[in-house]
Parts: sequence; structure tokens; C-alpha cells
Amino acid sequence: MSLYGTNNEERTDLNKTESRFIRKRSRTLLGSLLLPLRARLWLAVVMIFISTTLRVAGPALIAFAIDWALPRAIEDDFYPLWMLILLYLGAAAFSALMVYYFMILTAKIAQSMLLALRNRMFIHTQKLSVEFHERYTAGRVIARQTSDLESISELLSGGLGELVVGIFFMVFTAGALLILDPISFLVLMAAVIPLAIVTRWFQINTNRGFRAQRVASSTLIQNFVETMTGIRAVKAFRKEKRNEKHFGGLVEKYRLLNAKLIQLFGIYDPALILIGNATVAAILLVGGFRVLDGTLGIGVLTAAILYARRFFDPMEQIAIFYNSYQSASAALEKISGVLQEEPSVPEPENPVELRNIKGGLVFDKVKFQYNTGDIVLHPFSLDIPGGQTIAMVGTTGAGKSTLAKLISRFYDPSEGVVRLDDYDLRDISNVNLRQKVVMVTQEAYLFTGSVAENIQLGRPGASMDDVVKAAKAVGAHEFILELPYGYETDVNKRGGRVSSGQRQLISFARAFLADPAVLILDEATSSLDIPSEAMVQLGLKTLLAGRTAVIIAHRLSTVSIADRVLVMEHGKIIEDGSPEQLVASGGKFSKLYKSWKDSLV
Repeated sequence: MSLYGTNNEERTDLNKTESRFIRKRSRTLLGSLLLPLRARLWLAVVMIFISTTLRVAGPALIAFAIDWALPRAIEDDFYPLWMLILLYLGAAAFSALMVYYFMILTAKIAQSMLLALRNRMFIHTQKLSVEFHERYTAGRVIARQTSDLESISELLSGGLGELVVGIFFMVFTAGALLILDPISFLVLMAAVIPLAIVTRWFQINTNRGFRAQRVASSTLIQNFVETMTGIRAVKAFRKEKRNEKHFGGLVEKYRLLNAKLIQLFGIYDPALILIGNATVAAILLVGGFRVLDGTLGIGVLTAAILYARRFFDPMEQIAIFYNSYQSASAALEKISGVLQEEPSVPEPENPVELRNIKGGLVFDKVKFQYNTGDIVLHPFSLDIPGGQTIAMVGTTGAGKSTLAKLISRFYDPSEGVVRLDDYDLRDISNVNLRQKVVMVTQEAYLFTGSVAENIQLGRPGASMDDVVKAAKAVGAHEFILELPYGYETDVNKRGGRVSSGQRQLISFARAFLADPAVLILDEATSSLDIPSEAMVQLGLKTLLAGRTAVIIAHRLSTVSIADRVLVMEHGKIIEDGSPEQLVASGGKFSKLYKSWKDSLV
């Protein structure tokens, strides 16, 4: 099925089979949210059953008062009239009390569902593999967590209770009218035919419209997030005007979609009012003739008119609810798609227990290609003994970072096996693997919080002494002390309070504090200036001793600390040996090394 998960989620031209698949997936998600709350749901049903029964009894009591109690009162017997009045007031008061508790209970149910859905979305998106996040942009994830969840929140918090109340009231009202006057009931049922036709028309025309609206909303948020996160590039390349034009077009498209939906509602709502008034007039006309010939009491006619009028009262609220429902339904489709996604790198069912890991890495006939079919790494075998420092060099797109991601198990190989010592990475739990294998990337991401807190991410609960030792080891201690509050300085959003080189040093300290068996540096020195890089080189020599290290770098100065160099090109390892051997061989690395030496001169 092409619509599995988030595939083609922006399509609005779904056929019947695809629409059924999407609706079934959404209903399954909704059912899983309601299942833990079923006891409270049944209690809510009981409350609304009692409340609606009492409310529907009102017109019937009025009919008895007019046709039976008033004639008795004329004869000075006021007891039946007072009894019916007290019953009417008592029923109204108790009904209002039940509605009050019902609305509180349904609000709690709605908030519990939203809480569960928000948590499930957050937890699930974190569990999904890197492959998912590389193709599904952060803007889309934010749209799912914000605008889509907000649409569902509006539905659950504002309209769901009113819908349930309205439907119960309409059904009970029709039942009461059937018991009181079957002929008036038939007139009312005749009105249901045009009502169903208009409602079906509204459903068909708004279903696709709301799906397109959610897609447009998601695109808006995605564009806004990408613009704001890349604001420096926007300003550097003077993209403001182009962005304004592009964003203005997205806003205009969103406006037109909303305007079309409002127009549809503007037709549907008056049509409901017209059908309701016409039905009341028909019951009054038919009932009036029956009153004149004595086959119907005035009280019963009055009750029939009240029932007909009340039958259509909830329709406007239901129409408003349906508006929210369509929007929330489209949002639920998107969310259920994300939740249907499975990690491309699954957790092992029976993870092995790691013992005495030395950091040896073995690639056994490994091949990697993306789902598109593009081969990134051609079949190869590689043995990296524990404690060895490997430097990988090569042109952009040669496959260096992909090889590093296989070691970190951000991806699984398409063919072959990657082993840590004697353990297949597929058999190691993610928690254990992340403890033994740590990657430092070119983007040194810092979270909002203090410098110390960011370093402690490497080993939660580490003491300040350990934090300081790690910072000293990579040469970060001196600049940290120069910050306004030292280690307690808030690095601000994404580390904006420190330079790119300083962010990289902090991320180094974080990785070294983790004390992994395998350390991967993916172009991690690219943001460092020459003095900072020299300082880190000293730290690396000390801290990489006795642990396996895989270093990916364009700067060949980093290679000097490596025991072994791998030269990659077009997804293949074309050279493998010590730096001295490869320099002397006159091959690809030798030429790169000579060019680098000439650039220094």
C-alpha cells in the first residue's frame, strides 16, 4: 500500500480504497486512545442517558399539563398542575446537574487522550531511526505536534461533548414523538431525507478540502521553521524578499482553502435551518387540521411542535462540530501515519549482554544502498582491531559518513554484518550500543542549559570533577572559565552564546566523559580554528589511547595521530595502510597529502 506510514501523506486525490485504509488506521489509533478510558466513557454514557431522558420528558409533561391538568384546575383541582410543574422543574434541575458532571468528565477524558497522544507522538518520533528524520523534515514533525494536535484538541475539548449530547437528544426526541404522536413522527422522518442528502453533500465536498487544508498548514509551518532555523543563511544571501514572496503564496493558498470551506459551511448551516423550520410548519399544518376535527389534543400538538423544534436545535452545533471533525480527522490521518512508521533499525527482541568490550570492529561482506536503489557502499570487508585509530579520507560523497553511521547503527547494512568484537550490532540494544559507541558530528549541537549540563549528557549523573577533567582533556577548560558564569553559563538556544569552535570542544568533552569503547569523529574538527585544533590534537592523543577511534576529516592534520588510513572513493576503499606507507606509495592519499603540504607553504 503506497499510503503506508507517511508515504504520500500530502496527496488529496485518494480513491475509495485508499480513503478506507486511511480511515481504518485513524479509527484504530482513536480506539487505542479510548481503550484505557472505557470505564469513564461508560459512566459518561449513563450520565447523558439520564440527562437526555429528563430533558425529553419536558414537552410530554407540558402536553399532560395542557390536556389533563388545566381542565382539572378549571374545576378547582390544582394538585395535578402543581405536581406536573414540580416534576418539570425537578427534571430540568437534575438534567442540568447531569450535564454539568458529564461535561467535566468528558473534558477529563479529552485531556487524557490528548496527553496520551502527545506523549506517544514524542516518544515514537524519538524512537524512529535517523533514516526517517533525514527524509521527514523537522517542520513536518513540528506540524504534527502543533497544528494537527491543536485541531484534535479543539474537537475533543469543545465539540465532542456537544456532539454526544446532540445525538442522544435527537434520538430520544424522535422516540418520544413516536410514542406521543406517530403521525407527527412520520412528518419528522420525512424531513430526515433532505437532511441526509444535504449532510452527505457537505461531507463529500469538505472531506477533500480539509485534507488539503492540513497539507497546506503543514507546508506553512515547515517553511516557517526552515526559514527561522536558517535565518543566518537567509540574511547572508539576501533571501528575505524571495522568502516573503514564497511564504505569501503559501499563506494565500491556505486562505483560499479556508475560504472555500467556510463557503460550504455557509450553505450547509442555512439549509439545516430551512429544513427545520419547514418541518415545524408541516407538523403545525397537519396537526392543526387534526385538532380541528378533534383527533388530536392541543397539548399533544404543542408538544409535537416543541419536539420538532428541539430535534433541529442541535443540528447547528453538530454542523459546527462536523467542521471541526473534518479538520481533526485530516490531522489524525497525518498523526496516525507517523505512528504507523516503524524504525528501520529495530531493537533486538533478545539483546545480548555485552562483556569486556575491546572495541574491535568487523565489516563482513557489507553493502549499503538506500531505498531508492542508489548504492553508497559497494560490497567490502574490513577489520579494525580494538584500540586502533583509523582515519578515513576521500572526496565528498565517497561514503565515509555512511560507514560511520553503520558503526553507530544509525543504519543497518543492506547486505552483510557489522560486528563489535564478536557481537552483531543487530543483537545489541540501542542503550548498550550508545554506551559503547559515541559519535561526534560536524554539527556540535548543544541543548538549552548550562555548559556543565551539556557535558554531563555524556554520562548522566557525573560529578563536577569528572566534567572538569573531561573539559581539561580536550582543552575546553580555559575558555569555559572565561564565560560569565563558568560551567554554569547557559549556552542559550542551540549553543548560540558560544562560538562554533567552542561548541565543538564542549561536544568533545561530552563524548570523552561517556568513555566509549569506540569513538567516531565525523569531520568533528572542521569548526575549530588552528589554535583550538592544535589543543584538541593534544587531547585526542591522550584520550584515544586504548580505545578504537574512527576519524573522518578533510583536514589532513588530523590524520597524523592515526595508526591507519582508509582512502575512500565512490563507495569503495581504494587504499588502506599507515600514513607513512600511503605517503610513500605515491597513490591517492600521497597526492592529497602533497597538496595539503603545499597549501601550508
